[in-house]
Parts: sequence; structure tokens; C-alpha cells
Amino acid sequence: MVPLPLALPFAELEVGQQFYWQLGRLHLHGQVFLSSWVVIGALLALVVLGSRKMERDPRGLQNLLEFLWTYIRDLAREQIGEKAYRDWLPFIGTLFLFIFVCNWGGALIPWKIIELPNGELGAPTADINTTVAMALLVSLSYFYAGLSRKGLRYFEYYVEPTPIMLPFKIIEDFTKPLSLSFRLFGNILADELVVAVLAFLVPVIVPLPAMFLGLFTSAIQALIFATLAANYIGEAVHEEHH
Repeated sequence: MVPLPLALPFAELEVGQQFYWQLGRLHLHGQVFLSSWVVIGALLALVVLGSRKMERDPRGLQNLLEFLWTYIRDLAREQIGEKAYRDWLPFIGTLFLFIFVCNWGGALIPWKIIELPNGELGAPTADINTTVAMALLVSLSYFYAGLSRKGLRYFEYYVEPTPIMLPFKIIEDFTKPLSLSFRLFGNILADELVVAVLAFLVPVIVPLPAMFLGLFTSAIQALIFATLAANYIGEAVHEEHH
């Protein structure tokens, strides 16, 4: 039998090839770090430039930043509640902006012009390691939110309205990060693969509608992730369960 290759080529996009950094016994995903740093740098530059000269009548980048702040504030207040949303606004806002810029960066930035020894650069959210890490952060956040607000009373949620619900609610805690991570990863990776295959088969013309559709779905995925994260935190701090 001929062994199957580890990487499956799809229009020059190799699934399974990764660029690693060796740090002692650790293997770090170098391509994810590099593309993530580009995204973080872009966000920092946007904030610095948009807030450098604040005006009472906002224009340009300041106007964009104020719109984003208002939008994320309303999202967090609706999902978490009036009393607690301010504490979690920076976290929800960071999640939304990072995922949004990562997703759009994967569609708009020509990452392939940067050559790596193995693998290639792309949207950080098209890597399962990134989405799992963010989903685990969300899980830790809503546990912390519930325990810090209610103390040990938080665990009463697992046996309400009846102790029969205990195993189901424990399973739910495992499925939340799984659904968050795989939904985002699957959608972004699938979009990149579709565009790559179309670009290989029918260059220039046909991939453009798929790219525009990808931009729309990328924005929706960022909104869904941030909304669900805020909703989970809101459930943890909500007092109506007790």
C-alpha cells in the first residue's frame, strides 16, 4: 500500500502543514503567532491613531472607534445585564475585534507573499488552536463571573430546577467551548478552502462573489462568538435562577 501524504493540497493551500518554533520541548505554531501579531498590531495602530486627537465632533477613525464602542457596549449590556456588563465590556470587545480583524484579514491580506519554510500564513481563526484557546478563555470567564458574583451559590445552578439536571449541565459546560471553537474554525477554514479552490479552477472572476460572501460570513461569525460569550457570562451572573 502507498501511504497517504500528511498534507492535502487544495489550490496551493496545504492542509496539515504547519510552521513550528522549537522552544525547549515545546513546539509552537509560529504561523499563528506571526499572523496574530499582525492583527494585534493593526488593532493597536487603529486605537492609537483614532484616539490621538480626540474631538467633540468625531470624524474619521475617532468616529469609527466610537461607533464600535457603542455597538459592543449595547451588545454586552443586552446579553450580560445592566449591573455587570461594564466589568466584561473590555473582554467582549477584545474578542469581537480580534476575531473580526482575523477573519477579514484572512480574506483581504495576501498572506502568501510571505514565504515560510513549512505551511503558510493565514487567518489565525482558521487554526483550531486559536479558536480552542479563545473558547477556553470564555469558559474560564463565565466560571469566574459566576463564582465572583455568587460565591459557592453559583453551583446551585447545576441542580436547578431538579438534581436530575446535574449530568446534563456538566455536559453542557463541555459542549459550550467545543461548539464555539469548531463553529468559528470550520466556517473560516471552509471559506478559505472554497476561495482557494475556485481561484485555482476559475481565476479572477468566479472567486470574487465567494470572497464578498466570505467577508459577510466572517463578520457574522465574529458577532456570533462575541454574543454567545456575553450570553454565557450573563447566565452565570444572572440572579433569577435562585
